[in-house]
Amino acid sequence: MKGHLFSILSLISVALPSGELLAEPSSKKAPNVIIIYGDDVGYADLGCYGAEKIPTPNLDRLAAEGVRFTDAHCSAATCTPSRYSLLTGEMAFRKKGTGILAGNAKMAISPKQLTLADVFKSAGYRTGVIGKWHLGLGDGHIDWNGKIEPGPRELGFDYNFIMAATNDRVPCVYLEGDEIVNLDPEDPITVSYGKRIPDSVPGTKYPDGRDNPEAMTYYKNTHGHNHTVINGVGRIGMMKGGKSALWDDETMTDVFIEKTRSFIDEHQDEPFFLFFSSQNIHVPRMPSPRFRGMSELSYRGDAMVELDWVVGEIVKMLQDADIDENTVILFSSDNGPVYDDGYDDGTTVKTSKQEVDRGHDGSGPYSGGKYQIYEGGSRVPLIVRWPNHVEPGVSDALISQVDLLASVASWFDVEIPAGQARDSRDYGEAFVGKDKKGATIILEQAGNVALRQGPWKYFEYDNGKRFLFNLNDDVGEKENLVETRAKKAGELAELLNRYREEGLAESELKSAE
Repeated sequence: MKGHLFSILSLISVALPSGELLAEPSSKKAPNVIIIYGDDVGYADLGCYGAEKIPTPNLDRLAAEGVRFTDAHCSAATCTPSRYSLLTGEMAFRKKGTGILAGNAKMAISPKQLTLADVFKSAGYRTGVIGKWHLGLGDGHIDWNGKIEPGPRELGFDYNFIMAATNDRVPCVYLEGDEIVNLDPEDPITVSYGKRIPDSVPGTKYPDGRDNPEAMTYYKNTHGHNHTVINGVGRIGMMKGGKSALWDDETMTDVFIEKTRSFIDEHQDEPFFLFFSSQNIHVPRMPSPRFRGMSELSYRGDAMVELDWVVGEIVKMLQDADIDENTVILFSSDNGPVYDDGYDDGTTVKTSKQEVDRGHDGSGPYSGGKYQIYEGGSRVPLIVRWPNHVEPGVSDALISQVDLLASVASWFDVEIPAGQARDSRDYGEAFVGKDKKGATIILEQAGNVALRQGPWKYFEYDNGKRFLFNLNDDVGEKENLVETRAKKAGELAELLNRYREEGLAESELKSAE
């Protein structure tokens, strides 16, 4: 497989409209790849996508130097299933245990499954994941005070520094390799997502927001998020112990950035793949105090400014190491925006379908957001930048994150075993800006499953109600055409059922145009 390490250089050159590289590669080493994955970042939360109240100069610069996509989608409108699909090339609705996971859930991805990290390792890359995980850990029982496995290392990642689940759930600790960071064995961790933890169980006891709501001093909860209180914020789930291992929410981004710096320093002389999975701008939004007041919004906008700073810091690291021109950066998000997601953090809400904070709508012109089947739930920012190799511009290609695995495998001529990554297809030329059409069909998951075919979007609810929209004429998905365009609705319903149940071969997808 080593002979294919350099094939991406020639492939990307073919992917340019001119058919040639804009400049000779600065190194014969295969390009590094960094995915910077935002959390709950909506389509219009970036200046380059229309945000006026949140300054994002680093992301705007990234877009100006790369390809900015206008019709790119995560695979699902919530965290866990979206991440599952990105890493496995399989739509999450096909597998049980891929919903929004508790902090002590079994790992959703089996070590037997092919992952995006596996593909990079097959191509000779060093691989790492830093930040939010939220894909479960262990095989059904987690010993928080010992080795925690399987975990990211069993899924193709050579290195991991992650939060055990997500920032609004316990345990509020970091995991490096297969162990909790800074854990005192005399203060063992116990985690529960059901019954309360008895006082007789050893370990530091924290306030419970249900009994002591006054302990939620950072800001109060609006719904849920009132179990164990850590750092003045109520969390989902109960936790005892591990006081020395607790994270500080306000320094979390700085911790992740320093781990990223160490990873890049260690691997700058060899090809590497880094999945930087930010906690921003997921609740609880607790950016460093130095970012407070940097937006015209509240904590949500300030957390987005902090995420923008992350992008600038990573680019600086690459420049300092003289590997910027040999590194592909892909920025995107796991799902669309949400405002009140359990905390009274100063964010205002207009309606349940179209949320607006002080005039800022993170979904832009699209309806809905996180948790919802409307475009605002899955249409997310996507920027791909590789200086002097990928021609800057804007692409309207239809793109789904589930197709990234097969596209990367094609770049490196890595064979995908039968039965693996069943929903991922090779749209490598679209990801680098040459193919302006992209996918013929994609699926969008949010409880139900929607099918996109060009401008057409079709979905149906369990109660039998069906919806058909033409996004060319109706980006807000307000005019249901299921009766006036009954024939088209029928065609898409049949296609959706086939794809949802058994999948479609690439030839069938193209014949469905």
